[in-house]
Amino acid sequence: MTHTSARPSARQGRDLLQPRELTVRRSVSRYAEGSALLHLGNTQVLATVSTDPKVPPHMRGKREGWLMAEYSMLPRATQERLGRERNLSNGRRHEIQRLLGRAFRASLDLTPFRNQTLVIDCDVLQADGGTRIASLLAGYAALHDLCDRMIHAGTLSDWPIRHPVGAVSVGLVDGEVRLDLDYQEDVRATADLNVIATLDGQLIEAQGGAEGTPLDPDLYVQMLRVGIVGAGDLLRRVQSQLK
Repeated sequence: MTHTSARPSARQGRDLLQPRELTVRRSVSRYAEGSALLHLGNTQVLATVSTDPKVPPHMRGKREGWLMAEYSMLPRATQERLGRERNLSNGRRHEIQRLLGRAFRASLDLTPFRNQTLVIDCDVLQADGGTRIASLLAGYAALHDLCDRMIHAGTLSDWPIRHPVGAVSVGLVDGEVRLDLDYQEDVRATADLNVIATLDGQLIEAQGGAEGTPLDPDLYVQMLRVGIVGAGDLLRRVQSQLK
């Protein structure tokens, strides 16, 4: 039977179900309409929000605006230099961008942004596991920054973030369920999930599964529940630093 108690482990003093330390600063970009710099353990992500005064063809004439996300990693975000992502057909990159876009659109009422597109750029400055999770949390903080600025400027009358969104990774490592994996844990995981959920525990998306061997469905559900709680925990940490 898998042991999942939150006991200390060798993972830099963290309990198995304890996320890494999180810090976030908003309004870090001089030019972006909204921005945030987030550290999750050793993973660092800069997120910016830009407003574009047009929408894609499928949104023309609609009551709502549109939102899209872009994701990239700097060449020295990892131990060995990565080539710059000049090839826009990169599959992993597009997968993450679609994940981020779906999550942010589920979070935000886009009616106040009619005939506009919000573009959230998430750039990984340093990677140590959980880059898409850190990108989502940083993007949420940048959206909060945008909306707060617009409220204070009088260009937005009602708060449009309907469902604050959090995220966390969950993995099965050495037969143990662990929360918020760093890189060394992630490469050893025999199952992993990225869980995106609201503050009140509603699921937006779960992405992942078994690596190499099938996963018991009951254990999958257990990992999902752990992830929903962990996503809420990290979201509360972000919110406490945005005030």
